[in-house]
Amino acid sequence: MITNLKEGERLDDLECNGYRIIQNKNWFCFGTDAVLLSWFAKVRESERVLDMGTGTGVIPILLRAKTSGRQFVGLEIQEEIADMARRSVAWNHLEREIKIQTGDIKEASALFGGASFHVVTSNPPYMSVNTGFQNPDKKKAIARHEICCTLEDVIREASKVLKANGRFYMVHRPERLGDITAMFVKYKLKLKRLQTVHSMLEKEASLILIEAVKYGNPYVTVEPPIILYEQSGNTTQQYRKIYGKT
Repeated sequence: MITNLKEGERLDDLECNGYRIIQNKNWFCFGTDAVLLSWFAKVRESERVLDMGTGTGVIPILLRAKTSGRQFVGLEIQEEIADMARRSVAWNHLEREIKIQTGDIKEASALFGGASFHVVTSNPPYMSVNTGFQNPDKKKAIARHEICCTLEDVIREASKVLKANGRFYMVHRPERLGDITAMFVKYKLKLKRLQTVHSMLEKEASLILIEAVKYGNPYVTVEPPIILYEQSGNTTQQYRKIYGKT
């Protein structure tokens, strides 16, 4: 597979197993939320994992570096971005472990079949179509707003493709937690683990990390919060551990 960089692209060091990722500086690049999700998600030996809305494939690549899963599949609706993900997979010689599929999250269960994955991850668009500033750049808008799929689409399809007792991991905004838990009830997912993310200790949570289990029991663990920065502006030890810098 051709891995040459195209116009506007750059090759970024993931600082994990020597892996690198191709990104386009003019499009939407991955951020802290993707790194946090790949750290939060638990993948066991020989499990199959689907990352819905994979973008440039950062979550499957990081999960491959950090876990002993058997196969990782990234689903991405935008072909140009899926192509970057495929070239990143090839660059890292991970073609046997990671597959990138161009397709719509709303059709995930039709593409892969029901009960076909042990784990599903997703870093979906956080904002509904009618809220917040919508970027005029279509690629950036799709990444941030529910243009191509809604929160319900993500949760419904995750539930369909998960095996019984399969695990769904998602990063989202805390203000959507009510919507998320309501959708979990509707689609037979039980919230199991919740962790908040704060820029500083005294700040409100900016992100939430969620684990849900298909047909799971109702017991929920709320884990200690993640604090990213000290008062001085330096990163915390917790942040550096997540990024593998300790």
